[in-house]
Amino acid sequence: MKTFKSVFEQYDWDIIQSTIYQATTRDVEYSLAKTKRNLDDFLVLISPVAQNYLEQMAQQCHEITKKRFGKTIQMYAPLYLSNECQNICTYCGFSLDNKIKRKTLSDAEIKLEVEALKNSGFDHVLLVTGEANYTVNINYFLNAIALIREQFSIISVEVQPLSTEDYERLHEAGVYSVLVYQETYHQEVYKKYHTKGKKSNFEYRLETPDRIGTAGIHKIGLGVLLGLEDWRTDSFFNALHLDYLQKKYWQTKYSVSFPRLRPAEGIIEPNFIMDDKDLTQLICAYRLWNEDLEISISTRENEKFRNNIIPIGVTSMSAGSKTNPGGYVVDPQSLEQFEISDERSAKEIAQIITNSGYEPVWKDWDKSYC
Repeated sequence: MKTFKSVFEQYDWDIIQSTIYQATTRDVEYSLAKTKRNLDDFLVLISPVAQNYLEQMAQQCHEITKKRFGKTIQMYAPLYLSNECQNICTYCGFSLDNKIKRKTLSDAEIKLEVEALKNSGFDHVLLVTGEANYTVNINYFLNAIALIREQFSIISVEVQPLSTEDYERLHEAGVYSVLVYQETYHQEVYKKYHTKGKKSNFEYRLETPDRIGTAGIHKIGLGVLLGLEDWRTDSFFNALHLDYLQKKYWQTKYSVSFPRLRPAEGIIEPNFIMDDKDLTQLICAYRLWNEDLEISISTRENEKFRNNIIPIGVTSMSAGSKTNPGGYVVDPQSLEQFEISDERSAKEIAQIITNSGYEPVWKDWDKSYC
């Protein structure tokens, strides 16, 4: 089966990077004047020179997002089930070489965490684990989903890459979307950050969205870990990946997330710094390129940024997040995967969204229509 790998191999990192940084004001103005844009336009809109047009980009994004998604922001919360992991990744608090207390939630503990999320109003949950195939595997996932399926309208997962057959089982169990991040598309740099474990296999991870698409999952979420490599070049390859997927698995919906490297136990400092202006430019570039793409912002970002980005292009936000297993009620002191920046409650975030003239949406579809 042809996968994204065959497309990826046609592109050279250094050539793409050089092209991005050579974009001119004329290129930007040409792209902004268009009503339908392609990857060449995306490349131009993430260039350094395009930052001079950020206000114009933001205004266009606001109108496009309002037209396509209305004035709504979907609310979701992550539920960390386990911090056990068999990989060594130099940027992650769950890395195998970190001498921390490991925890995987039991059935009873999952139910307690779910009760806390439901009391906060959530109807969309994102299940997250480390990558420990012997303990948090497909059977564990299916059991957890069975426990919570009647409590949430939308169940998403962010776990280790699985086989097509396992994704089919998740789909049958009621999983709506799967998130998988390549972390960085720079193959040589990828090896330096992922030194041990199954995650060190760059190509297997690269082909994961193809397996998700083949399994018929409703939505696929992509992203890169911003800070590992040059964000502009990495983001072009992420957009290239999305472009390929949308054309091949055209019935599937797609989303993009923007995780910036955050402090965590034993991790490295960011290799590349991305400031708020850079991230705003990137969000605008994605929206101007792809009107149908869902755009998600997590509590990694600070309060001021999250408040200001609401009217520009975002379609979903997490709130009140805990990034440690049992973090809501069971074991608040267990180790976090990373520190969150926006610590406001779900109720507070919903009020901020309302005050911005938008509607916080806790449930955006019904099982009977699926």
